[in-house]
Amino acid sequence: MEKQISESTREYRRIPLIGDKMPSFEAETTQGTIKFPEAYRGHWTILFSHPADFTPVCTTEFHAFQTRMESFKKLNTKLIGLSMDQVFSHLEWLEWIHKNLDIKIEFPVIADHSGEIAKKLGMLHPNAGKSTVRAVFVLDPKGIIRTLLYYPGELGRNLEEIHRIVKGLQLADLKKVALPANWPKNEIIGSKVLIPPAKSKQEAEKNKEGNECKDWWFCYKSV
Repeated sequence: MEKQISESTREYRRIPLIGDKMPSFEAETTQGTIKFPEAYRGHWTILFSHPADFTPVCTTEFHAFQTRMESFKKLNTKLIGLSMDQVFSHLEWLEWIHKNLDIKIEFPVIADHSGEIAKKLGMLHPNAGKSTVRAVFVLDPKGIIRTLLYYPGELGRNLEEIHRIVKGLQLADLKKVALPANWPKNEIIGSKVLIPPAKSKQEAEKNKEGNECKDWWFCYKSV
């Protein structure tokens, strides 16, 4: 029995990691069948799972995602949801949101009723119930996983943080910099960005040119 439990747990925990290519799969959604992540190439993508339709925390999250959809579009970022409900359940729930909260959900929602996609992506955590946890995958335009977040069922996600993650990753890629804690409101350097630590004496000296430094390994600048 112990061996069976161990093997079952490993099955759930075979998940893609940061820096990995997102596994490819075909799925039914509220907007038709898609091939993921191929259909989203060229865009940043936020794939997020929710435990179930017609639940209060999930409803507030969908409202929050849709409210910020234009902000995500400005970052060339698309949204796609997922749960283990059927397509008809998704559609009825989205209609309820439209009628009762006066907002239309415009992004597709995957109907993973078999649970195969959730298992493949590590969205099912055996000790957290039988539904998907609140997983968030942030993918870059090449389909590479850049961020993974997991929230328990009882805690709704912070959408401002997810938006900050995408904006920060894009800036880091563009400027080849790193971002401090609580960016862009860091307690030490404010909205400035960090120069990656030097790997040689020559590089350390170069980092000091035109930048502010606390030490040779702690240099920063405005962007």
